Amino acid sequence: MKSNKIMTNNNCKSFTPSIDNNSRILILGSMPGVKSLDEQQYYAHPQNRFWKVMGSICNVPNLHEYSYDLKLKTLLNNNIALWDTIKTCEREGSLDSDIQNETPNDIRKLLKTYPNIKTICLNGNKSYTAFKKYFPELFEKYSCHKMPSTSPANARYGLDKLIEEWSVIFV
Repeated sequence: MKSNKIMTNNNCKSFTPSIDNNSRILILGSMPGVKSLDEQQYYAHPQNRFWKVMGSICNVPNLHEYSYDLKLKTLLNNNIALWDTIKTCEREGSLDSDIQNETPNDIRKLLKTYPNIKTICLNGNKSYTAFKKYFPELFEKYSCHKMPSTSPANARYGLDKLIEEWSVIFV
């Protein structure tokens, strides 16, 4: 269901987590981009490689072509939860470098509610730096991985390199 106005005066708000009691891996983005906020779907921008990377890792090559609900179910079936490090922020456009006045999501509470999570993957630099700023003690309790961003803004990484780097989550 689409909201009529997701961004007002450049205020952004993250989505609820996609998670269940079987989740063992938590992937945290920073804040959904404009297209994702408009569509109310994680990684909705067609050039974002997230769903292609997850499709490869989950052995579902066409995952990026699935409906959004099936994409989320595929992740959950592979024990992967999805959320964002940042709950709210101000940002014009979609670039993480433009994020200002951020507030974090309550990741501590989420992890207490879902104790099977053992691994946390931080999608990109902004997710990593925000997580490190607000939750430094979690690095000692969980296996945390700074992952290369799947965003099209991360031109340094081709799809094959992203898949190779992200494959660590199943090691």
